[in-house]
Amino acid sequence: MTDLQETLVLVKPDGVARGLTGEILRRIEAKGYELVDVRMLQADRDLLSQHYEEHVGKPFYEPLVEFMESGPTVALRVAGNAVIAGFRSLAGTTDPTTAAPGTIRGDLGRDWGLAVQQNLVHGSDSPESAARELALWF
Repeated sequence: MTDLQETLVLVKPDGVARGLTGEILRRIEAKGYELVDVRMLQADRDLLSQHYEEHVGKPFYEPLVEFMESGPTVALRVAGNAVIAGFRSLAGTTDPTTAAPGTIRGDLGRDWGLAVQQNLVHGSDSPESAARELALWF
């Protein structure tokens, strides 16, 4: 039985700046997922405030938005069987210092002594989030 889904994956500004976009895309494709659409853009505050609306008012919200505005982001529409959970597993835990080896964050992430949100990638966490986020970014 298949569970064909689409999800939003973002290569965050730290991943782009470190030249890791190609490696991240390679890992996504190596898992058998399809890159349906790829865009590089400079996210503005309006887009980011909609994307992160559930975090408004939290202490990490402003540093997160400022980080995401700090450089280009690569937005990916990725399709595949159970891709939402599958990509989140491939990405690893949010904190790169605790992410398992073999995951994007575990292998490529760094502890910058800064906010944890500099963790290379974002992946939608549910079918509802994926639909909302894909509509925003594409």
